[in-house]
Amino acid sequence: MSVGEDIRYDPYDVELNADPYDMFRRLRQEQPLYRNEQHDFWAVSRFDDVEHVLKDHRRYSSAKGNILELIKADIELPPGTVIMEDPPAHTLHRKLMARMFTPRKVAELEPKIRELCAQCLDPLVGSTGFDLIAELGAVMPMQVIGMLIGIPEADRAAFRERSDASLRTEDGKPMDTSGDFANEKFVEYLDWRAEHPSDDIMTMMLTAEFEDEHGVTRTLTRDEMVLYLSVVAGAGNETTTKLIGWGGKLLADHPEQQARLAADPSGIPGAIEELLRYEPASRQVGRRVTEDVEWYGETVPAGSVMLALVGAANRDEDRWDDPEHFDAFRPVVPHIAFGHGIHFCLGAALARVEARIALEELVARFPSWQVDHEGARLAQTSTVRGYDALPIVLP
Repeated sequence: MSVGEDIRYDPYDVELNADPYDMFRRLRQEQPLYRNEQHDFWAVSRFDDVEHVLKDHRRYSSAKGNILELIKADIELPPGTVIMEDPPAHTLHRKLMARMFTPRKVAELEPKIRELCAQCLDPLVGSTGFDLIAELGAVMPMQVIGMLIGIPEADRAAFRERSDASLRTEDGKPMDTSGDFANEKFVEYLDWRAEHPSDDIMTMMLTAEFEDEHGVTRTLTRDEMVLYLSVVAGAGNETTTKLIGWGGKLLADHPEQQARLAADPSGIPGAIEELLRYEPASRQVGRRVTEDVEWYGETVPAGSVMLALVGAANRDEDRWDDPEHFDAFRPVVPHIAFGHGIHFCLGAALARVEARIALEELVARFPSWQVDHEGARLAQTSTVRGYDALPIVLP
């Protein structure tokens, strides 16, 4: 068999996606430019190549979406999606969204995040175990983002379930892209908040003035607001949940590192960076190629879909020593789990704070745990990778 002949990366293959890293290694080494004829996409996997694609927004556009199924659907995306926009619209909308995640706002959330973690974990002290996702990972991030933007507490769980369901796929099948991007429930919230202004993000966004790409000074339209808040709420939920889950799984797999962090939690921020490198929640990002581009002697034609394989890039042998080994105390080398370029994740600082506090509070109460692997369940999606259920067993 010739080099690369049996290489096949399929984002809809559940068995492959349960552990894609051997295939990612082979892609980096044997087919750094990969072509999938069945699903009609190209992919790059080396760190420098992935970084280049994410940085070059002119030749690798987000305007048709950042998910393979969306780009292939070739639909007109409404304004306000931000992560699925190119400049100048992206520049304008990102500046507005950045007001949600200033260092001051994130710092102000820390005591509340710690309080929410305590509310989740304190009732479990003395138990023989619990599902880390159901009890903490899926609860705290949605409470935080709901509090930040103004989703009423009674509606937060339902919103999380709707957001999660929209990303799920059937084995071997693409994600359904026929539904709305916006959660129309936000219309009710906006109407109520317009009459009852507060100091939350929703009030700020209702009144924020900006100059749009046509030189008109205005506020966001109602449709833009609904889409804006839907995108932020969804992004602020799913990936942080997965990050917390990977923390539970990987520390259980490495009990000596688990014990060391429990004894000295000052190492947790570095451990978070290693978790993000080793198991990024978003394993790939899609872009639409706007003009013919050359890669490794081949031409990728304009109109193609290019997948930047973040999960592969974060284990590039040319960037990290022994990258297939999880080391919570590894010296930090910048990874690409939060993207790169103009679409670098605005919520990165908040996600890091949430994960840090979650692990601090977890090891403070439970210095060791194991995973019930029979009960653990990976999410079935073509976009994010992580656990829907992670039962942990306490000594």
